[in-house]
Amino acid sequence: QVRLVESGGGLVQAGGSLRLSCAASGFIFSINTMGWYRQTPGKQRELVASMTNGGSIHYADSVKGRFTISRDNAKNTVYLQMNSLKPEDTAVYYCYIDNGYPQKTYWGQGTQVTVAS
Repeated sequence: QVRLVESGGGLVQAGGSLRLSCAASGFIFSINTMGWYRQTPGKQRELVASMTNGGSIHYADSVKGRFTISRDNAKNTVYLQMNSLKPEDTAVYYCYIDNGYPQKTYWGQGTQVTVAS
């Protein structure tokens, strides 16, 4: 069984910063991609950022230059540093991992990020 535990969400003023963390535990072998999605009511889940085990990074256009993804493979943990936050960044943020064996995608429980204007 694989478990992803997220932390770091909360309420922040526009222009502020938050750092999300997501630690994976359990039967994990050779994680491929780790990343973050976000979702607001009535909208589809949006890929925010992802990072492969080879270091390739993808960001959504809406967060480029403001968010930074990183990972600590020794700790099976992925981070999302969010700076210059905007009210439109308000969402529930979900981390995920693409596990190598068994080959499966696992999700965190979600953490609320609210940016007040």
